[in-house]
Amino acid sequence: MASSFFFAFAALASLLMLHPLSVSGWTNGGATWYGPRNGAGTDGGACGYQRDVENPPFSAMITAGGPSIFKNGKGCGACYQVRCVGNAACSGRPVTVVVTDQCPGGPCLAEAAHFDLSGRAFGAMAKPGQADNLRNIGVLKVLYNRVPCNWRGTDIAFRVDAGSNPNYLAFLVEDESGDGDLSAVELQQRGGGWAQMQQSWGAVWKYNSGSTLQAPISIRITSSSGRKLVASNVIPAGWQPGHTYRSIVNF
Repeated sequence: MASSFFFAFAALASLLMLHPLSVSGWTNGGATWYGPRNGAGTDGGACGYQRDVENPPFSAMITAGGPSIFKNGKGCGACYQVRCVGNAACSGRPVTVVVTDQCPGGPCLAEAAHFDLSGRAFGAMAKPGQADNLRNIGVLKVLYNRVPCNWRGTDIAFRVDAGSNPNYLAFLVEDESGDGDLSAVELQQRGGGWAQMQQSWGAVWKYNSGSTLQAPISIRITSSSGRKLVASNVIPAGWQPGHTYRSIVNF
């Protein structure tokens, strides 16, 4: 009996080393920070949001994600609650962050889930007056939980990539509430059917028509949980590269 208990315990211990532990919805992970001490990490990052990371609704409360969080760009826009544990400077209160960047190496590969937070988000996990003390530690154990994004009062926007032309359309999708991240994007030209777009990189999706695109263009997005939403005629006739077109819909 004792031998069976020992082997069962050893197997459980090995499993916990290979997979993050989840307790009451919270999962073990790690966190570091980058960029200015009270800033937004770096402008844009691997998702393509550029300076929007500093402005509402993100407001510099952002994170770069390790591979299991960034998901080759498919994790862009997802929201998480993160709280630090095991340090006297930790408040224990969760902060909500959105994935806007990739953390491809170093400590981000050392754990099953890692968040490289903006300086502002990292400091927000501290007790009052302890933000700099917490940032000086640099590397923390955290608990995290996936949560819906709540961008109340903000509708989904499509920023047309500067490399777009009459036959080729690429755009960044941002400010999706709910899941926050996308599994598919389609477009519908004037008088046509739905056509699948391809992920270009990060939160940027592209479509090469091979002929002149017929605007206005509607966009149908599918979130990571399968919810669909249509932004009708959101890309207008006479659209311009570099311009942002905001819809009147959100999840």
